[in-house]
Amino acid sequence: MSSSIWFAPWKSGPEGGGACGEPAGGEAVVSVTEFTHRRPWTAPGVTVAGIVLRQAWQDVEGAVGLWLWADPGPLRPRSGSVSVWRAERDLHAFVARHDHVRIMRSYRDRGRMRSTMWRTGCFDRGATQEAARSLISGRSAWPA
Repeated sequence: MSSSIWFAPWKSGPEGGGACGEPAGGEAVVSVTEFTHRRPWTAPGVTVAGIVLRQAWQDVEGAVGLWLWADPGPLRPRSGSVSVWRAERDLHAFVARHDHVRIMRSYRDRGRMRSTMWRTGCFDRGATQEAARSLISGRSAWPA
């Protein structure tokens, strides 16, 4: 795995995103996604699609916040997201949204997708990003 993983800045959703002990720093659901492109020239389209979804993130119901990430390896680029939600139903509602479904259908045959999700009793932005980075970098195994 590459060590050149880039994270876009944190983008807060309408549910906030405070640290433990602060408002909106309580329980949360974390979702990490990874898309490995079959061919490098697919990467720009996936990146643009992610940026378009990110632009309206402050209006996504139940969203605490989001990081987009990319590993721009020349032969097998990867990209994805780390999204944080107030509840699992909010994550599922986003996944079912028309704009998200359209993007997923457009790229489903152009690479390999995997994701994982976990719950945290007290959302901590730094700890969450580090746990996600550990998965993405290969330091931790993705759940089977």
